[in-house]
Amino acid sequence: MRDPILTPIDGTPNLLLGSYDLTGLGYSVSEFVVAGTASSYTPVGELTVDGRWNVAPGARAGYATRAVAVVPADAGRFNGTVVVEWLNVSGGLDAPAVWMMAHRELLREGYAYVGVSAQRVGIEGGAGMVGDFSLKTVDPQRYARLNHPGDEYSFDIFGQLGTVARHRGDELLAGLHPQRVLAVGESQSAMFLTTYIDAVVPLGPIYDGFLVHSRFGPAGPLDGGSMFDPATVARLPRPRFRDDLPVPVLAVITETDLIGGVLPGYLPARQPDGELLRVWEIPGAAHADNYTIQGAFLDSGLAPVAELAEAYRPTSTMLGRPLTHFLNFAPQHHYVLNAAIARLHDWVVAGRGAPAAPPIDVTDEDVPTIVTDDDGVAVGGLRTPWVDVPTAATSGANTENDRMSALFGSGAPFDAAHLARRYPGGLDEYLTGFTTALDRTIDAGFLVAADRPEILELATITARRQFAG
Repeated sequence: MRDPILTPIDGTPNLLLGSYDLTGLGYSVSEFVVAGTASSYTPVGELTVDGRWNVAPGARAGYATRAVAVVPADAGRFNGTVVVEWLNVSGGLDAPAVWMMAHRELLREGYAYVGVSAQRVGIEGGAGMVGDFSLKTVDPQRYARLNHPGDEYSFDIFGQLGTVARHRGDELLAGLHPQRVLAVGESQSAMFLTTYIDAVVPLGPIYDGFLVHSRFGPAGPLDGGSMFDPATVARLPRPRFRDDLPVPVLAVITETDLIGGVLPGYLPARQPDGELLRVWEIPGAAHADNYTIQGAFLDSGLAPVAELAEAYRPTSTMLGRPLTHFLNFAPQHHYVLNAAIARLHDWVVAGRGAPAAPPIDVTDEDVPTIVTDDDGVAVGGLRTPWVDVPTAATSGANTENDRMSALFGSGAPFDAAHLARRYPGGLDEYLTGFTTALDRTIDAGFLVAADRPEILELATITARRQFAG
């Protein structure tokens, strides 16, 4: 098979990497057309819920996709690991969802990053939650050379980009030569990565580890079907990750993902951790939150914490539309994902398995619900200071009736009376408890120590505002 051909694209890529200047942070950004031939995959036997799937190469088709590389300008800062993201197309555009949540960890630790337009919608347009913001729609001249033959070829396209990232750093990574390649994807991309892990990885491992971020129950279809087609979703299996994994897999699941609603939830696919599998379920967290639509874009690592606190301020407006509740505004999702990157990296580099977390408690009913405590906060799961020492009940659920806002969960700040009952010693008692819980979570490995000063300052600013009424 002929290797893909890489052709640089001059100018600024169409990709939501943030409103800050990456050059000033010591990184360079490049974009490429990647052209080659990809295979689809055909199931050999039933796609069983245990995830031990067998597939064979099927039809072949030419493709021309794009990849965006973000790399340290100083090769001496490179930590030897490139993170390859399956860009998310649920909004009708290529979205670097994992980059948005975890770019702070990637930038400060010297990772290289590659975003891959693996699916057709991001290039050619198609079904999405928001509209058609595909590359050919927003900039038809720049992206005229691109051609995506269909999502049945997306798995091989993503695999080929992993091989390119590993072996052709002179072209793709401005001369960097990685020792490790990690695959990451969020939401719809996480469901496609689930299929990639269960079906394609056994054909020959390319990636050294996987971060599967916010998958729902179904796995991405092998035949090119759309996750927005109810008939396709109805027939998709809800598999576990196969139990003979050759490389580490860390899955991060929020309350929204666990119970579902927008799509069938992850709960039926739950499985015990294994030698090379960890699943972190985050109580009080939603699939998306204030950081997703506000904080991520300004969070360069240099922005004043007061600006981040404003981005986290409770809001009942999303993309200009009023809602009946506050969006989930807890900072924990972003900070836990920083830790997920760090722990997966440690696992691959040093063989230190990521820490294990208990599952979120759910009721034993025909329609399970998440168990909550007297504060309205979920019980069980990966504990953080925002749920162990709360000033609000944040959740992955809400009552909105459109799919996009349903992903953003909800939040209810405690009123003055609730705060007084919970913390009779006032602000000082709260901050003492929060600091203790923060250090406990860092020691457990679910937050990174580098984030500690920022988290404490953020908690102090927001708590002063809330305790003052």
